[in-house]
Amino acid sequence: MANHKSAEKRARQTKKRTLRNTGSISKMKTNIKKFKAAVSQNDKEKALELFKLNASYIMHLASKSIIHKNNASRKISALARLHNSIKQD
Repeated sequence: MANHKSAEKRARQTKKRTLRNTGSISKMKTNIKKFKAAVSQNDKEKALELFKLNASYIMHLASKSIIHKNNASRKISALARLHNSIKQD
């Protein structure tokens, strides 16, 4: 437990940030699941829309240091490979 006033404040701030970051990461994972569902249904238009949304959101999280930039790049690359694997009509 924190003994100094500044350490107590840091502990409070860490709790707030952890909750905020957890919510953001959860939203990212949910969006990725929606994208994967669209890919499995071979819905190229919906998948493209969700890919753009996911890529933008993932880079936003990386810019805010919620996830590491290399992790973000890896996720976007994996999503792009999935998107490109959709069968052509």
